[in-house]
Amino acid sequence: MSIHLVGGGRTDGYPGDIYRPFIEECRARGAAVGRAVPRVRVVLVGEPADAPALVEAWDGQLRRAAECEPVITWVDEGTELASAELSDVDGLLVGGGLTPAYLEAVRPRIDEIRLLVADGLPYLGFSAGAAIAADTAVVGGWRIDGIPVCAEETGEDLDEVTVVEGLGLVDLAVDVHAAQWGTLSRLIAATEAGLVDGGVAIDEFTVLVVGEGALRVEGRGSVWRVSSHDDGVLVGTLGP
Repeated sequence: MSIHLVGGGRTDGYPGDIYRPFIEECRARGAAVGRAVPRVRVVLVGEPADAPALVEAWDGQLRRAAECEPVITWVDEGTELASAELSDVDGLLVGGGLTPAYLEAVRPRIDEIRLLVADGLPYLGFSAGAAIAADTAVVGGWRIDGIPVCAEETGEDLDEVTVVEGLGLVDLAVDVHAAQWGTLSRLIAATEAGLVDGGVAIDEFTVLVVGEGALRVEGRGSVWRVSSHDDGVLVGTLGP
């Protein structure tokens, strides 16, 4: 089973190509317990007023992608995900929104999520869910030592670029909406400043699949790899 990191991107008509490998892995896990249609737990965090539209959008998106049963849990900002929400499902999808709020919501469940994924539960992180999957997670911010490194509106309500302990599912930092929001520059600057030891910045409608064997990139955009070098920072693409 794999960890699927999606750089964001939602439209009403998107067929959901990048979600199909994840759902197929969920199907395989469900089949092992006699379940023909996989049950996918979807965790969404935000303001209560936003819940109806986002729940409907995610339910429709996953059903368009492949046959599955989305089981959607809405967590109000400032509250935490209940442990019971992680049981009796074939995959876990953590959605997008305010990244610090997502991390706070799942923080009490980090050990449980790590154990489930280690036991083969497929994980898909979308935007915020991808960023917090890292062992050292870039959760926002737009300045380093007061100097702008990306647009203020991409700062996730944080001023200084902030790196904290994440879920620990992947050993590289992850930024998202790379080409669309210009957040590649944040990862480059964070690497140069020594806040992270490199990482990946993922475009929208693009997934980086981390599993056994080589990293795999699928979708419409690129995954930008950032690494430290004696002469500074190296940037390149992994695909698709």
